[in-house]
Amino acid sequence: MSRKQGDYLAGLLADDDEAPSPARVRRSPLLERESALARMASGEVRQVTEVRLDPARCRIWPGNGRAYEELSETRCRDLIDSLIAEGGQKVPAIVRRLKNDREAEYEVLAGTRRHWSVSWLRAHSYPDMMFVAQIVDLDDEAAFRLADLENRARADLSDLERARNYRWALGAHYGGVQSRMAERLKLSKGWLSKLLTMATLPDDVVAAFADPATIPVRGGYELAVKASGPEAVALLAEAKAVVSEQHNARVASLSPIDAPTVLRRLLAAGLTRVGSKGHAVLVSAADGRPAMTLQGRRGRVLTLCVDLDAEVDRAALVEGLFAAMNDARP
Repeated sequence: MSRKQGDYLAGLLADDDEAPSPARVRRSPLLERESALARMASGEVRQVTEVRLDPARCRIWPGNGRAYEELSETRCRDLIDSLIAEGGQKVPAIVRRLKNDREAEYEVLAGTRRHWSVSWLRAHSYPDMMFVAQIVDLDDEAAFRLADLENRARADLSDLERARNYRWALGAHYGGVQSRMAERLKLSKGWLSKLLTMATLPDDVVAAFADPATIPVRGGYELAVKASGPEAVALLAEAKAVVSEQHNARVASLSPIDAPTVLRRLLAAGLTRVGSKGHAVLVSAADGRPAMTLQGRRGRVLTLCVDLDAEVDRAALVEGLFAAMNDARP
């Protein structure tokens, strides 16, 4: 577990006026979760009961970060094999009881992959496999924090899934106030802001990636900023072209275009000209060679390279600088 995850768990479990201790930071995610169930937000947890359920009696809580419809045998193969080898589920999911619901008795707060995998096994030669869960009594905001606690201890939740889950929770639980959400989740405000921006990625841009789970936070953030600026039309056009190429590769049983390549192409969309090293040329010299190039962009920070030996008027360099600044401004 990373230090950030450990600090998050310790901070969540500690009382408001209690500083996290090193001993807590070093505890395992499963032990921290057990403690969380017993101590989280004093008074919120009133009951913890473990049960064996038919997964059909459960529905997935909309506030869960994982996209249930995107789960498949391939994505859950490791868990399916583990359930078979161990003769059942060893780590319980977390559910709460539903009231006045005709279709389900329980709502899954954490353990979406476990629910999907047990359901799949029951339909494929293991009809007696049971969904093991702990029943808790939590309000929605506490349920979100607990689900986030579980997800942070697992590496198979994509950055995009987490980003979209956070954006939903921002309005659902924190009144749209990012600072309040960051405090409750023990996240830095800057990192949370990047995730929330990443969540605004248009579906057409996401579709350009063979696997949306491969979109990194920084790259997703930069694409989202680009999608809200003057280069949006060029970005969407390039995304459409990549989607077509990905489709042709699948039809021909070829390897898809990898995520770093897709990211570079999308970020370069709309730039005037690209030099031999792949950098956008902002100003050209009299002999045609690049005089000013855009080396990179990270959010609102531009990195420019000026060739001092190039034959070009300084006014043109200033004009190129302001053009780059205007293009980068949302």
